[in-house]
Amino acid sequence: MRKLREILRLHFEVHLSQRAIARAQGIDHVTVSDVLRRFAQAGLSWPLPADLTDAALEQRLYPGNAGRPKRRPEPDWATVHAELRRKGVTLQLLWQEYRQQCPEGYGYSLFCERYRRYRQTLDVVLRKGYRPGALCFVDYAGDTVPVIHPRTGEIQRAHVFVAILAYSHDTFIDLHPQETTEWWIRGHQDAFAAFRGVPRIVVPDNPRPLVTQADRFDVVLNRSYQACAAHYGVAVIPTRPRRPRDKGKVEAAVLLTERWVLAALRHTRLVGWEGAREQVKHWQDRLNQRPFQKWPGCRATLWATEERSVLRPLPAQPYA
Repeated sequence: MRKLREILRLHFEVHLSQRAIARAQGIDHVTVSDVLRRFAQAGLSWPLPADLTDAALEQRLYPGNAGRPKRRPEPDWATVHAELRRKGVTLQLLWQEYRQQCPEGYGYSLFCERYRRYRQTLDVVLRKGYRPGALCFVDYAGDTVPVIHPRTGEIQRAHVFVAILAYSHDTFIDLHPQETTEWWIRGHQDAFAAFRGVPRIVVPDNPRPLVTQADRFDVVLNRSYQACAAHYGVAVIPTRPRRPRDKGKVEAAVLLTERWVLAALRHTRLVGWEGAREQVKHWQDRLNQRPFQKWPGCRATLWATEERSVLRPLPAQPYA
């Protein structure tokens, strides 16, 4: 049902701007502009004749399509949003490709406006763009997991190491007996092997085993950790002190690990380190294969299709 008469009333009697009319009627301001243009071209004047019905007014403004304007094909905004994360891809390029497939589609301004509306429906944390293969966040979860020694029955608390690729969200999880420099480095090695490649930048917090000094002006890495980074050819950029948003990605991965992995194992007896790691690997794979809520695919498919190929190759030998 059209709102032509109300649009004209708000314009000629209330003297609202086109954008104000659009907000009042819940339509796009381009539509308001189009109605006013058609009204002027039709040779009509305000106030309208008393005998001019809504159907007749619609026919006067839209004579070429039997009273119903042509619906323009809607782009797949999820695909547009995903394509914009690729290097060098712009909205103008995507609009040109859209118009090649749909010559009767939206103009560039309306295409951008409708994309911005779609983007506002996404979570805030998804709006920050990351390039494939660029960043990997690493951290330990706050909770530990009990691992039972198979012979003595002694319980040892396992620390949960988490690494996540910022673009695909592909997550690596492992159990470590300690959070020493040696185990931090082993976590990096195993994560790179699981990702089948090396990102450009690794972002840890500021743990003492890795960072010997961290303040606003200077960051000093542990010598072994620095040698490991040089071996794999990565840059290490620790998060800034007291800047929780710097590590929001890995904090979210830790939260998902606690919810979808550790919570799922709460009633499972983890006997021996190998058995415990197999259980964690099983639930890690299930986490990476869970479909995104607002994106097509899952972490595993996004890693396989877009990120794996741009990760740097692993060195011939792991760091010793």
